[in-house]
Amino acid sequence: MLPQLGTPTPLELPSDTQAMNKTTERDLKISIGSKAVLFLRVFLFAAAVPVLMRLKIARVAAILEPGREPHPVDPELIARILAYVETVIRRGGPLIRRGCLTHGLTRYYFLRRAGLDVSLRFGMGRVAAAKGFIGHCWLVREGEPYLEREDPRSLYVEMYCVCPENSRHAIGTGAIGVERLIEP
Repeated sequence: MLPQLGTPTPLELPSDTQAMNKTTERDLKISIGSKAVLFLRVFLFAAAVPVLMRLKIARVAAILEPGREPHPVDPELIARILAYVETVIRRGGPLIRRGCLTHGLTRYYFLRRAGLDVSLRFGMGRVAAAKGFIGHCWLVREGEPYLEREDPRSLYVEMYCVCPENSRHAIGTGAIGVERLIEP
């Protein structure tokens, strides 16, 4: 039986495979380029955190929050963002400051743009190792601290929150539970 017109013959398969390989190569080059651009963006943002924190907190919140709802995320992109942030902070010195502000703001900025539903919390507390009050910032996802070694909520009183809910109304929250900071 002869093949009908319009049906692929076995001879057409190699050209389709070659075309697919060319497409895959092109996508790979674009992917490598986009990875380099993402890494550079993470580096530049992390380097700008000290300058960014000189602004009023409401302005910082407006810059950090993309102003759109969280959306489905690409787990590979999330893993890449987190790896780039860690690499930049670990190896970026002296241009990149280590600490919770750089970690928190950089992670929040890129994770929110990748669609992850997280919030950025700022708190103050008395920690045994420090004299007086110290501050900390951390991410929260699904109501729990995200990417923290230990739960900061037992050590710090949340003072400010940057989150998608607040960007639709008034950005940030006021002081919450300040009475916990004051010892009787």
